[in-house]
Amino acid sequence: MATHHHEITEHKIGTMDITEQQRTFAGFIKFATWVAILSILVLIFMALVNS
Repeated sequence: MATHHHEITEHKIGTMDITEQQRTFAGFIKFATWVAILSILVLIFMALVNS
């Protein structure tokens, strides 16, 4: 059985590069905003045509 040795390092707050997570979150928020706007417009359209 293979032995795995992992080097343990101390975590320093604020040192991790989070640019990819920030871009992903910004994209998710933009997508969710467009979905909400589209849903509201569809509901308004349905109300106007008495669906």
